[in-house]
Amino acid sequence: MDVIDRDSELTVFGLPAEQGRWLLIPLGMTILLCLGSVYSWSIFRKPLENELNISATESLLPYTVALVFYAALMPIAGCCIPRIGTRIMTAIGGIVVGLGYILSSFTTHIGMIVLTYGVIAGTGVGIAYGVPMAVVARWFPDKKGLAVGLTIIGFGLSPLIAAPVANYLIGRYSVRLTLRILGITFTAIILGIAIAMKLPPQDWCPRRIAVPVSTIIPSYPTHLLRSQSFYGLWVCYAIGTLIGLSAIGISSPVGEEMIDINPRLAASSVSLFALFNGVSRPLFGWLSDRFKPHYVAILSYTLILIACVLMANAQKGQIATYVIAFCLFWFCLGGWLAMAPAITLRFFNPDRYVQNYGIVFTAYGTGALIGTLVTGRIRDWFGTYVYVFYLMALLAIIGIVVANLMLKRSDRLYSQ
Repeated sequence: MDVIDRDSELTVFGLPAEQGRWLLIPLGMTILLCLGSVYSWSIFRKPLENELNISATESLLPYTVALVFYAALMPIAGCCIPRIGTRIMTAIGGIVVGLGYILSSFTTHIGMIVLTYGVIAGTGVGIAYGVPMAVVARWFPDKKGLAVGLTIIGFGLSPLIAAPVANYLIGRYSVRLTLRILGITFTAIILGIAIAMKLPPQDWCPRRIAVPVSTIIPSYPTHLLRSQSFYGLWVCYAIGTLIGLSAIGISSPVGEEMIDINPRLAASSVSLFALFNGVSRPLFGWLSDRFKPHYVAILSYTLILIACVLMANAQKGQIATYVIAFCLFWFCLGGWLAMAPAITLRFFNPDRYVQNYGIVFTAYGTGALIGTLVTGRIRDWFGTYVYVFYLMALLAIIGIVVANLMLKRSDRLYSQ
């Protein structure tokens, strides 16, 4: 084994690259925190309903459209980043997100808000979302899952920070001025950090990484869509997000209807759930580095099954059962949002990570769309949410089978 010193001269923020690269994680986290504010739309809904005299369904449209455009722009942005560059792509995304918020503050019709917030801001999120993870993954070839998991915490925890700030600003000023302030702030922050979103030199590794004299290079599938591993990952990711996003959507109403807890307590418990959603991301990223991905996927589905059993048998007044079950649901959703990029890096060519993950991310959009539609239908058909958990349990079992059979890659290596 030879020990190669690869970064004796390279520096990041004036520090040796091996040390300075750690500063990219909080910077990427901050970008994702700004982008994740899209999940705080509920704070704006009631003031806009009163001001524009619109229904609850209409006030939900900007958020729904934003999620659709966010998911749709991910694969497109992934193909553009290699040509445009990570720093310019981050700046474009930040400007578009900020523009969406600022234009929303001047609109007086819900249709225009759907366009400005849903289409424009959602597009900006999709453009910039993948860049911090791509940059961090390239700077941490030795800790990809952990580094990506830490970075993506920003997106998951954003509502815990953005929602209270937005609520305070709305109370102090107005909903429109709040949108304007947030738009300007997000643009300034993302533009400032965009300068740092630079990839390392090709094939860069931390210093003193022991490698064999004859370099061993893993063989990756030539075509993503022809790989069984891709379809295994896509199905598993879709199931994980379908269950997780469905649980997020029904967290408060399930607490009120099935457990009969106070509406204010049901709403405040969401903050606890969001904390579990954020904490799970670096943990599952770290697990994805250490263990075979299908084992980690099976672990997440097993936790989901436990949560489903708890809720399927829950009785009124069993607050602890409700809290534990939904902490597990949110925990596993955060886990999949870290696992999917980590597994994409592990199974497929890291040099094409942004393009590859953009395609894999379509599973998220599919899971989000199906999950929100199906859970509402089940509640309408049966008059209770309890049957939702039977469906989730069935999907988790299917996920275990798919993960065991298809969420694997060939470990063949070739020498160069």
